[in-house]
Amino acid sequence: MTFETADSVTLKIWDRANAHHTLDALVHDFSLRHNTSKASIDVTYAGPNTYTVSLSGSTAKAAAFDTHSL
Repeated sequence: MTFETADSVTLKIWDRANAHHTLDALVHDFSLRHNTSKASIDVTYAGPNTYTVSLSGSTAKAAAFDTHSL
């Protein structure tokens, strides 16, 4: 199960043994897609085996400003 928006991805990870590796890969891909550092990415535990990866608050606001200013 995956839900994706412009600035976040919510993912249910069934294999607990690979959860860390899966989240690390998702954070890496997300930071490349948004041209930002990994430090600007938040990972939130959203429920049983469910995590949300998103841009941190100030980074999301800057990205929204850049999109609307074009």
